[in-house]
Amino acid sequence: MRIDRIFARLDREPEPPEIAVPGMSRTRKVLFGSTVAFYIAIVWLVLVSSWLVLLDWKVMLFRPYEQWPEVHAFLDYFVVLGQRGPTAVMIAAWLGWRSWRQHTLRPLLVMAASLLLLNITVGAVKVGLGRLGPHYATEIGSAELFLGGDIFPSGHTANAVVTWGILAYLATTPRARRWLSVISATVALSVGATTVYLGTHWLSDVLLGWAAGLLILLALPWVEPTIGRAEAYLFELRDRWRARRTPAPAAPGPVEPVSPVVVPSIRPLSDAAAAREAVGAGGGRYASTRPAQHLPAPAHLAPRPHTSRPERAPVTPVGSRRPPQARGGNGAHAPHPAR
Repeated sequence: MRIDRIFARLDREPEPPEIAVPGMSRTRKVLFGSTVAFYIAIVWLVLVSSWLVLLDWKVMLFRPYEQWPEVHAFLDYFVVLGQRGPTAVMIAAWLGWRSWRQHTLRPLLVMAASLLLLNITVGAVKVGLGRLGPHYATEIGSAELFLGGDIFPSGHTANAVVTWGILAYLATTPRARRWLSVISATVALSVGATTVYLGTHWLSDVLLGWAAGLLILLALPWVEPTIGRAEAYLFELRDRWRARRTPAPAAPGPVEPVSPVVVPSIRPLSDAAAAREAVGAGGGRYASTRPAQHLPAPAHLAPRPHTSRPERAPVTPVGSRRPPQARGGNGAHAPHPAR
């Protein structure tokens, strides 16, 4: 299957260097505490309809989209960088490639954990406060709370801080972390300001959105142990799935018993006994000798019928062996010459 080829290709990638996981340092704790205080202060100023609410109304009545209409078309597309769906797809593609090269699921799991925390925290405050947006405001100078709205804090702004800030959080070198921090901060601030320009959010919505997203990024080191356990569990599931997909070797069948082969014992014979058996089989002087019964006679020593001498083929050519000059004219022997 295709997923098997993907895992095989992943296993052939070179092992990456050791990646340092950010810890909850003292500086990070101070920043986290300061951001929490800023978050609470924004919520309190909106609840009591303070000067911040009046500033919201002044900016809304200024109508920035009417003051600079020439950038309206561009900012309509630019604000997409804060929408959860498109940004999640873009960032997930990059982090998926990082996971492939580094043999780890941590980048994708960090993104998933961040978006989960973002949806829970921001969504709970949105529904709990129920603030209406500028286009649906009913009373000038009112905070428009608990009226069934869902814009406080700004989801676009918080999502831009988290999704683009993850790139800086997962950077493996100090230089890359600095550059990505600047880029992600610029995108997050620009997306928040764009929502105010378009009139879809109050200024206080954007301020709280920046704080909400920053709190998620600062709290990620506390979530790292859970992410590590989740990664180990997913790799264990992968190994189990591989074990089930790999065909088991065929079990050997039952072994049939083999009947023993009886090998006849061969008793060595002496040369004399072997000669007697051979001659006896031929019918000579030892014709009466009883042939051996434990082994069959060889084919070239098999008994043949005994023939009489006249029936036998001559073994010498016809005529005398002496040369012709040794005989007389009538065939008599010539006398030997006198010596």
